[in-house]
Amino acid sequence: LHMESGNDTKNLKFLLLGLSEEPELQPLLFGLFLSMYLITVCGNLLIILATISDSHLHTPMYFFLSNLSFVDICFTSTTVPKMLANIQTQSKVITYAGCITQMFFYIVFILLDGVLLTVMAYDRYVAICHPLHYTIIMNPQFCVLLVLGSWITSVLQSLLQNSMVLWLSFCPHTQIPHFFCEFIQVLHLACSDTFINDIAAYIGAILLGGATLTGILYSYCKIVSSVRKISSAQGKYKAFSTCASHLSVVSLFYCSFQGVYLSAVDNQNSHSSAAASVMYIVVTPMLNPFIYSLRNKDIKRALRRLIGKETSIE
Repeated sequence: LHMESGNDTKNLKFLLLGLSEEPELQPLLFGLFLSMYLITVCGNLLIILATISDSHLHTPMYFFLSNLSFVDICFTSTTVPKMLANIQTQSKVITYAGCITQMFFYIVFILLDGVLLTVMAYDRYVAICHPLHYTIIMNPQFCVLLVLGSWITSVLQSLLQNSMVLWLSFCPHTQIPHFFCEFIQVLHLACSDTFINDIAAYIGAILLGGATLTGILYSYCKIVSSVRKISSAQGKYKAFSTCASHLSVVSLFYCSFQGVYLSAVDNQNSHSSAAASVMYIVVTPMLNPFIYSLRNKDIKRALRRLIGKETSIE
């Protein structure tokens, strides 16, 4: 049974199989993911509030960090609440419109994550390699344009990918071996030919994914080259310490994301890629606030002031 017209999609539904179909594991999964989701939202929200409330953090680096925290909240909120609702209601159904919407925001926010990490790498490159021109290059207008450009690029790419999915036909009662409508999984479940979609997806991944990773690697090659010229050990440590948190987040994001798609290639019909996706969809956004705050004195000071204000108000 194939869809013959666009009007048939209103009754089309998908079944999200989730991480496990064992009934006894559902309460454990619900409690675990609810806790991780709340930590993610609260942690990233604190980073945003700290950067807004503390005037010392009104710099390009923390402006980009607050945007990354906002994107992480949105990224996790795209998938986890629906999974929690399905577990609670013991329903695996998601409508066609709901699936397309979820895929759109999933692509937008995962692309934004990668592009913003590249922008932050460029910010560190300018700060370390061109410190005398930093305030001129990274002026407020340019920083806003970088973030705006990141959003526009991600939204346009997501619109392109999703508009091509709308032309595909799907069989009714299609099962998705995932806890959300992951783009590649949905694409491979179509009844019609997906050759053009596959080509477009791979080209988009190479252009955007390759470009962001290349930008990050280029920035850090330049940073390492500049730091090696610093004579004092203290100066080298100070320069590298400003990049440590960002490097940790970049490594966590790209390694987990790469692991997901390697596992997906190995075993397309299993839950392996779904379990691996938890790393970059839930774990990475949850850990980002801790990574950026534990070794950052400015963030810790701002958080103490923020929590102190909230305590005094209470």
